[in-house]
Amino acid sequence: MPRRIADAAGMDAVHAVLDGSTERRDIATAVRFTLQALGERAPGKSVEVRVPPYGAVQCVEGPGHNRGTPPNVVETDAHTWLALAAGELTWTDAKQSAAVRASGSRADIAEWLPLVRI
Repeated sequence: MPRRIADAAGMDAVHAVLDGSTERRDIATAVRFTLQALGERAPGKSVEVRVPPYGAVQCVEGPGHNRGTPPNVVETDAHTWLALAAGELTWTDAKQSAAVRASGSRADIAEWLPLVRI
């Protein structure tokens, strides 16, 4: 199991990236921290949220999957994910602009966003 990212370290990374940091370490920590927050807020295994190459989390209560590609997947890039996590971008706008790819009947995670307060 991955080590939990402390709230202070995670929020520092989120702030750094939203303030313009392009450091890979800041981006990776911010993405992993917000994915961790989503997993805690919406525990379960019915949806997989992917932010390549930084991380992924299974979340949302419901039927899970064991092998292969899960039926409910959300995938996006790091900057879009962090904008969603911080409330700087809405789920609807991200989907309409194709910045987020979501497949499956449970792949709408709007009710759990934003994840952090800036």
